Amino acid sequence: MKDVVISGTGLYRPPHVITNAELVASYNAYADLQNEKHAAAIAAGERQALVHSSVEFIEKASGIKQRYVIEKDGVLDPTRMKPRFAPRPDEQISLMAEIARDAAAKALVAANVEAGEIDAVYCAAANMQRAYPAMACEIQAAVGAGGFGFDMNVACSSATFAIEQAVNAVRTGCAQRVLIVNPEITSAHLEWRDRDCHFIFGDVCTAIIVEAADTARSAERWQVLGTKLATQYSNNIRNNAGFMNRCEDTDPDARDKTFMQEGRKVFKDVVPMAAAHIEKHLATLGFKPQQVRRFWLHQANLGMNQLVIKRLVGGEVGDDLAPIILSEYANTASAGSIIAFHHHRADLVSGDLGVICSFGAGYSVGSVVVRKQ
Repeated sequence: MKDVVISGTGLYRPPHVITNAELVASYNAYADLQNEKHAAAIAAGERQALVHSSVEFIEKASGIKQRYVIEKDGVLDPTRMKPRFAPRPDEQISLMAEIARDAAAKALVAANVEAGEIDAVYCAAANMQRAYPAMACEIQAAVGAGGFGFDMNVACSSATFAIEQAVNAVRTGCAQRVLIVNPEITSAHLEWRDRDCHFIFGDVCTAIIVEAADTARSAERWQVLGTKLATQYSNNIRNNAGFMNRCEDTDPDARDKTFMQEGRKVFKDVVPMAAAHIEKHLATLGFKPQQVRRFWLHQANLGMNQLVIKRLVGGEVGDDLAPIILSEYANTASAGSIIAFHHHRADLVSGDLGVICSFGAGYSVGSVVVRKQ
């Protein structure tokens, strides 16, 4: 079985920033419009008035201070409350493939790999722009990669689940080099009109090169010591939007069926699940959490990340041990832990141990234990 390394990462960051203050102003204007529109029903007790959001509420609930988005004006329009994307003809590259190509090109440079040397492309994300043809096939063509491509979705754990598939493909000789892309256009599947979640997500795309250690040419390599995946079914995070919605007769004024969650239940369930998963994974490899130099965790909630690490190592948790990119990027679904890894690894030295871990809907947890070579 071949040794496998992560040899490069790439990041596409959208051009627009939405601050909490901008988001709150937009949401509150929307709430006022709705309350005025339904004033009679609210007065009769038939409908609940919408409550204003606030910067303080958002930061206390999540630790998020801003987010990057591909399109800003539509989100901040209180009469629209969603991005405004122009339709593209079939012969034009799709938006998801476009941002994936950008991140992939940067990862290829970092890994010192030519696109034609890639044997497989995995598009792993919480939502795909279309059902078929597979986004990965379009991205493969856009990048100029060889081999094959396929899509996979395990919500916020998609990136780590894809890394395991890539590692297994390289170890068994099915591929020499695999490109993983995580194009997360989360602004398009967030219900911006819901006060409980309107602040959570941001757009981004990450890319990772996984390849055989014996042919890797990059100056920086991270040996993959082990991967571990787990799922446990829960309804507490879900997105019911899909092709069958068009066949359902529903109230046109009802909340849309994109992202929704029971946040408190998720926090209570996922923290112990993620901590136990990481600890057991490390134990199978002969390590203890205290031996890990850095944890690159899924970036969903500041308090959640801090509590996961506190359960693992005891004591207070600082950014050096578990870096947070949440305040700048917000929750970027599967890309969050990869962004943390991309931005916060340069200071580690040869022999340092690290854990990339995601957790999210499913529930799903994926961990990748790496050592800097």
